Formats: sequence, C-alpha cells, structure tokens
Amino acid sequence: MATPQIPTPVEIGRANQHDVKIRWNDGREIIYPARRLRLACPCAACVEEMTGRRMLVESAVPAEVHPLSIHAVGRYAIQILWSDGHQTGIYTWERLYEMAGQLPNSKIER
Repeated sequence: MATPQIPTPVEIGRANQHDVKIRWNDGREIIYPARRLRLACPCAACVEEMTGRRMLVESAVPAEVHPLSIHAVGRYAIQILWSDGHQTGIYTWERLYEMAGQLPNSKIER
C-alpha cells in the first residue's frame, strides 16, 4: 500500500513584515502568523522530549516576534532564526501542512 505523499513547498517567503507565506505544490498558499509558528516550535527546549509537554511559556514570546532568516533543512523542513534569538526548531513539511488546517486567520487559496 502506498503512503500518501505530503505536499511540498514550491516557494517560501514573507507574507508581510512578520508572517511566513508558503506556496505548496498542490496549489495552496498559506500564511503562517509568525508568533503562532514560534509558539509551535517543536525543539527540545520548547517541548519536553519524553512526555511531549510544552515547556515554552507563551508570555515569554514577544508579540512582535518574527523570522530573521529561514533556512532549508534537507528536502524535508525549514529552520527559522527568530528575532527573540531562538533557532533550534525544525519545522517539517508535514508539520507545517498540518498546521495550515489549524490556523483560523490563515489565508488558504487554491
């Protein structure tokens, strides 16, 4: 049985001063609010590895946090250097695509 293919980005950039826009190969264009992405960081400093308990304190993340740079990690993810100095999270294509369905203010176009 074939595993369903996860869409992959064809373009990653800024939507505005803070947010991240990803255009996926299935035609969707999704705008990810920067702070929401930062709060969803999956790294070991933000999420306890053994239990999955979120350790990142929401109030510790500035409201105006934004990416300073975005780097590809192989062909499966991006890593973001945030304006609050954080940079250890790796956001996989799968995680980002799943997040799209959880973003009430996200712009999704086909």
